[in-house]
Amino acid sequence: MAPAAITLAAEAPKLSAANTGFMLICSALVMLMTPGLAFFYGGMVRVKSTLNMLMMSFISLGIITILWVLYGFSVAFGTDKGSLFGWDGDYVGLSGIGLTQLWDGYTIPIYVFAVFQLMFAIITPALISGALADRVKFTAWSLFIALWATIVYFPVAHWVWGTGGWAFDLGVIDFAGGTAVHINAGAAALGVILVIGKRVGFKKDPMRPHSLPWTMLGAGLLWFGWFGFNAGSWLGNDDGVGALMFVNTQVATAAAMLAWLVYEKLRHGAFTSLGAASGAVAGLVAITPSGGAVSPLGAIAVGAIAGVLCAMAVGLKYKFGYDDSLDVVGVHLVGGIVGSLLIGFFATGGGQSDAQGLFYGGGLTQFWKQCAGVGGVLAYSLIASAILAFLIDKTIGMRVSEDDEVTGIDQTEHAETAYDFSGAGGGAAARTAVPSPVAQESKKVDA
Repeated sequence: MAPAAITLAAEAPKLSAANTGFMLICSALVMLMTPGLAFFYGGMVRVKSTLNMLMMSFISLGIITILWVLYGFSVAFGTDKGSLFGWDGDYVGLSGIGLTQLWDGYTIPIYVFAVFQLMFAIITPALISGALADRVKFTAWSLFIALWATIVYFPVAHWVWGTGGWAFDLGVIDFAGGTAVHINAGAAALGVILVIGKRVGFKKDPMRPHSLPWTMLGAGLLWFGWFGFNAGSWLGNDDGVGALMFVNTQVATAAAMLAWLVYEKLRHGAFTSLGAASGAVAGLVAITPSGGAVSPLGAIAVGAIAGVLCAMAVGLKYKFGYDDSLDVVGVHLVGGIVGSLLIGFFATGGGQSDAQGLFYGGGLTQFWKQCAGVGGVLAYSLIASAILAFLIDKTIGMRVSEDDEVTGIDQTEHAETAYDFSGAGGGAAARTAVPSPVAQESKKVDA
């Protein structure tokens, strides 16, 4: 007689030193993306706005970190309240969490998960800043991101990733932030610029990037950090899904960069460094929601489609008259939408879940779920962000004065300039130079 079958209870997850170390490294990579973003944006503005652009990203590292510890983590990942936000008293101030207490269902401590998600919360409002270059008061910007994170980002993160969030329960796929980060930030950028208006000289004065090497450096740092952003979002390294996401991140980014360059060569007659940098970021954005669901061949398609559509979209601001200074709407909003919706066509069912897209026999079921997630986040962020900008503008004022904008926001808001040219031509060479004829004549008269 065969021995009786013995049913054993599933073993509870145990802390994995490997996964914990991996996630801490990923968290550091994501943190690096915010300074990378500062360089990416900073190189694209005129020289008189360089420091302000850097500071608009750096201040997010300070403000959002404190808010996340105080209550942001609780709102985003606490116990669900009506599918709209979370709350958990133990997460307030991160004060009720044990050192080795694991994030539910995973092998990493809650502290590690919290700090990883903190880096997402930091970079998302920083993304918005690129649309507002040259014209926003630094105090108003600081207040805006504090309110925006509280009212928009923290709840939206719960919708998409928190247990019980409406998008999470609906089955919307967003591996690492196509909706919660990129559509959220892109829609917010559009909402704010519709309220505060255009820069002085928009469509009249040349507003060329002052340092494309800075922009290329920033794009490279973003690309590097994005491996942590994407591959780390699986919260471990045990089953190959994180590895798939890592590969797809590289593949889609390369495809998008090439597609953007081909498009601009055909459309404008040149391969530009700004196009290469922007195309790479468009690919990174598009693969962020989809990379755990598609194959590497699918990632090529996602990247190529996003590269072309985002390149086309950046010109819409001139057609419709909204001043998106550094193409946050064209790259992050459009790229996030493209990457999120293409899951409905290219999901294989063999990656992060068994959900299949149209091209893999799954019909349009997943596509409609993606539409719901995209539409819900876009509408909420657009409207809430516009209202916040309107209220701030009507109270403390959102924009600097026209004179301050023309003078340069670095000088008027920060009392600094990015480059000091006062010593140009000085030094030992200048001290030993031959005196001018006027100076020589003056010496003769004195003698």
